Amino acid sequence: MSPKPFHLAWFTNFTTPVWNGTFANDGPPWNGKFYTEMAKQLERACFDFIMFEDKLSISDAYGGTSQAYLKHASGLAPKHDPAPLATLIGASTERIGVVATLSTLGYPPFLLARMCSTIDHLAGGRFGWNVVTSAEDAAAQNFGLDELPPKDLRYEMADEYMELCTQLWHSWEPGAVVMDRATATYVDFEKVHPINFEGKYFKSRGPLNTVPSPQVKPAIIQAGGSPKGRRFAAKHADCVITGVPGVEAMKAFRDDIRALAADQGRNPDDVKVLYLVCPALGETDDDARVKYRRAMEDQEFVEASLALISAITDIDFAKYKLDEPLPERLVTNGEQTGLDMFQKWGSGKTLRQLVVEASGGLNESIELVGSPETVATKMADAMDYIGGDGFLITSPRCAIDRFQLLEVVEGLVPVLQRRGLTRTEYTKPTLRENLLAF
Repeated sequence: MSPKPFHLAWFTNFTTPVWNGTFANDGPPWNGKFYTEMAKQLERACFDFIMFEDKLSISDAYGGTSQAYLKHASGLAPKHDPAPLATLIGASTERIGVVATLSTLGYPPFLLARMCSTIDHLAGGRFGWNVVTSAEDAAAQNFGLDELPPKDLRYEMADEYMELCTQLWHSWEPGAVVMDRATATYVDFEKVHPINFEGKYFKSRGPLNTVPSPQVKPAIIQAGGSPKGRRFAAKHADCVITGVPGVEAMKAFRDDIRALAADQGRNPDDVKVLYLVCPALGETDDDARVKYRRAMEDQEFVEASLALISAITDIDFAKYKLDEPLPERLVTNGEQTGLDMFQKWGSGKTLRQLVVEASGGLNESIELVGSPETVATKMADAMDYIGGDGFLITSPRCAIDRFQLLEVVEGLVPVLQRRGLTRTEYTKPTLRENLLAF
């Protein structure tokens, strides 16, 4: 019996790649060439998509200043807008999907719907929107607010936002573009309609003034972790991403998302769940373990990772001692799911241990440390137990260099392909269709 294939995608952001390591990237990345070349390599390895995370502020959560973020170029700053980069990558590739993170905080719904439709055209139907509501008060302050609305309210607003965008994307009927030379008619005006949307938080007349894109609406990616987040993802997403640790939690998460999707009247198979992992590869298992441990215990890595966790959770971890356990369970109006996962790595462990395990523990949870053959076996075993649907590969703090990329696309992926675990060719033209291919 042939194994069930699973999906692969890559999670990164439009910031500087590794810039001061042994295999550092030459030159600044800001012209997009590094990430365009990266996408082309992932396309040769038949990844479903490359995804760019984003934030809308320079954090001062760690120690009350931006020093750690700017000093380490930690993945949060400096950072450029992923939407224009998605356009560049879409124009430079042929089959791989490209996903940009766009916050409902930062765009009026009409503007976002119009931009997504435009990029999906330019990418030939391969664009995806990672829906976020933002989780940092500093981001809110960049848009004229004193602080973010409470988390549950953000999801309520986002649900209405999605409904408005969906109506805008469908404000043109199929076949509205007729291009009838005999009557000199490009668009049949009777098939283009105002939506006159008036909700509790948003209002828009419509219709969109863009022609419907190849996917009509972009593929929707979402990282719902809280109960409200999971319901939102199950209702709207084509692909849900998560970082829950361990195969038991991974299976429980997927089962829950599928049940929630069914409750929404959706086919659960139409909602793919990808698990965030950080494989550490070497020629042998021993090589990989030594390299992994050396990287995780580097003092610069520890500080930069802790600053990143502070920014994500809006909690200043600089006030806690590195070699002592956290004194209490912490809560936040930011990303509580990420904070809970960070605290779950082990009761009684020191903050330093938590940082190492949270930053690299994405692979330790299913032991993705070893040779390509070993890691491929662990991935296959996890998918066999969980039931699907694939992995979202990343690197610690999203800092990537060409050597790490080659380890995956020239080392790990060929092993997966030989075993029939991942695709060897694209069979569909659009991102959504490739996600639904198996």
